[in-house]
Amino acid sequence: MRRRVLLASTAAVATTPRAVFARDVYRIGILGAGAPIVPDASLVRGLANAGYAVGKNLVFESRGAEGRPDRLPDLVAELVVARVDVIVTAGYPAALAARRGTAVPVVATNSGDPVATGLVETLARPGGNLTGISDVSAELTPKRLEFLKMVAPGLTRVAILWNADDLGMTLRSRASETGARALGLTVLQLGVRQPDDFDDAFKAMDADKPDAILMVTDSLTNLNRKRVFDYAAKHRLPAMYEIDRLVRDGGLMSYGPDTGESFERIAALIDRILKGRKPADLPFEQPTRFKLVINAKTATALGLAIPPTLLARADEVIE
Repeated sequence: MRRRVLLASTAAVATTPRAVFARDVYRIGILGAGAPIVPDASLVRGLANAGYAVGKNLVFESRGAEGRPDRLPDLVAELVVARVDVIVTAGYPAALAARRGTAVPVVATNSGDPVATGLVETLARPGGNLTGISDVSAELTPKRLEFLKMVAPGLTRVAILWNADDLGMTLRSRASETGARALGLTVLQLGVRQPDDFDDAFKAMDADKPDAILMVTDSLTNLNRKRVFDYAAKHRLPAMYEIDRLVRDGGLMSYGPDTGESFERIAALIDRILKGRKPADLPFEQPTRFKLVINAKTATALGLAIPPTLLARADEVIE
C-alpha cells in the first residue's frame, strides 16, 4: 500500500509544472540579436520586489547573436541546455527564434506588432509559449514627428532608417511612413541589412537630403547608432529615436515607452509564469507611460534652438 502511495506521489511530481515548487535557484534567459544584454536595472528591481534576488535564488543567462541573427536558434538551444525557466527576448528575430525553438515560456520585448508579425494569435490570448509587452511604436510615430517639427519648423521630408531583414521593424517603418504622409511629409525609406549598408543609406541622403531622420531601433541600428549620430552632426540634421538610451549616448531626442515601467511589468509577467501561469493565457501587454527625452548638448552642437514649450514638455533634459 505504501509503495502505491509513493508511486502515485512520484507521478504527481513528474507531471506538475516545475514553477509550482519553491526551488533553490530560478534561471532567466536573456536573448537578443546584438551583444549579450546586461539585465535592465528595472527588471532586476521588479524581480527583487517579487522575491527573486540575484546571488540568492536568481541567475541570469545572457546570450547575444552579435549581429548575426542566424545564430539565434543555436543560442536558444544553449539556453534550453542551461535549464532556464523563462526566456526574455529583445527584438522580433529573437522572439521568433525562441517561440520556434523551445517550449520554454518566452516574454518578448521590442518585437513590433506581435499580432501582425504572427508571434501571437491575439493580444488578449497569445496562445503558444509567448507573451510580453508591446512597444506600440507605430502609434507613436505622429507624436515623434510632431516633436521633430517643433525643432525643425520647415520639416517637409524625413528619412526613415530601419533594418529591412527584421519583419517587426519593417512593419514599424511602414506604419511610420503612413503616419508621416498623413502629416503631409514626404518620406525617404532607407532599409539596411548589414553594417556596410549604412554607407549606402548616407549616400542616398547626400543625394536627396532630408530635413530630419527617424531611426527605427533594433539590434542592427543600435549597434551602428554612433555612425548615425555622426552623420546627423556633420549635416546638422535633427534626428528622432525610439529609445531614451540612444539620447543619453548622444542622439538628439527620443519619444517612446518608459523602459523602467516596461521592465517592471516584464518582471511581473515572469513572476506569474514562475508561479505556474502559462504564457498562452497571459495577455500581451501594452505600455501606459511614455517619455520625451532631449539632449540639450547635442541640440547646441547641431545649432538647434529647442523651443521652451518643448523643453517644458520633456520628461528629461540632458544638459
